[in-house]
Amino acid sequence: MTAEATPALVEPGAADPGRAGPAAGRGPRAGTAAAYLRYVAGKLAGAAVSLLAVLVTSFFLFRLIPGDPVKFMTGGRPVSAEQIAVYRREFGLDLPMWRQFTDYCGKALTGDLGTSYQFRAPVIDKITEALPNTLLLTGTAFVLYTALGVVLGTRSAWRNGRLGDRLNTGLALTLYSIPSFWLGLLLIIVLSVGVGPVPGLFPTGGMESGGEEGFAYVLDVAHHLVLPVLTLVAVEYGQTLLVTRSALLDEMGSDYLTTARAKGLRDDLVRRRHAVPNALLPTVTLIFVNLGRTVAGVILVETVFSWPGLGGLFYQALSVPDLPLVQGLFFVFASAVIVMNTLADLLYPLLDPRVGR
Repeated sequence: MTAEATPALVEPGAADPGRAGPAAGRGPRAGTAAAYLRYVAGKLAGAAVSLLAVLVTSFFLFRLIPGDPVKFMTGGRPVSAEQIAVYRREFGLDLPMWRQFTDYCGKALTGDLGTSYQFRAPVIDKITEALPNTLLLTGTAFVLYTALGVVLGTRSAWRNGRLGDRLNTGLALTLYSIPSFWLGLLLIIVLSVGVGPVPGLFPTGGMESGGEEGFAYVLDVAHHLVLPVLTLVAVEYGQTLLVTRSALLDEMGSDYLTTARAKGLRDDLVRRRHAVPNALLPTVTLIFVNLGRTVAGVILVETVFSWPGLGGLFYQALSVPDLPLVQGLFFVFASAVIVMNTLADLLYPLLDPRVGR
């Protein structure tokens, strides 16, 4: 075969290695980026549909609650039909259901969640007022039970079947199965009221005693924070422990860990540098879900300890029923979980390139 015939058998662009290399390099990267963009677009579209479904559900669900908001607003006093009509007209309760729904959706899309019946204030203002208290409580608990669950789950998996693993797993399952409100009441009885020789050490509820300023105020809030945080940590850390332990056990028999040990690396280095990072994908999902719950708050725990957060506000609104406040809080709770789940999905391809292809 002549040299002149050889180029005819070579594909265009491949005869010049200097040009073929960059072109070949750009192709896969461009394809990966396009695949990731399609993955992101799909996840964002799914989140938008979920938020729309929550918006619709929050309107119709709570109208099944028995009770007349107008009777609450009148304080149970006998009022004339004209006064009742004025109240219904003021809050739009005299409109047909379809009109109330369209008005609610239109305002919600602009950030207006309505006006609270019992507080006569914008719902968004009441949520903004209570949100920092919820973040303080559940945020503190989140950091503690996440760290505790990851550390103990890692140690349990690495010592699978030993006494420490059995004790950790058994305690985690036991505490995880206990209702949070029941554990909270038990802690109040033992550590707040006192039982026998055990004196009451902590307040029974609330966020502050009042009258404190400066550093004394910080200590007072921390004192009130102990029991609700302890309740949340005790109930929630087991889930993180079990997920971390299960994921790490799946990695234990991998060839790369055997190779790392064969190279002479210590067990703690093999665990910390190789096994744990590759086993954290399920734990990352759980962490983001728990972050959403951090914003949502824990209704039962805040109610038991009279903590002035979103959970306590939601319970208070349900008892009326204060429909705009209940709807607004439900939308915020569900939106927090949806947003955090979406962020976890978008983070997956960065942790594991196989996801999203």
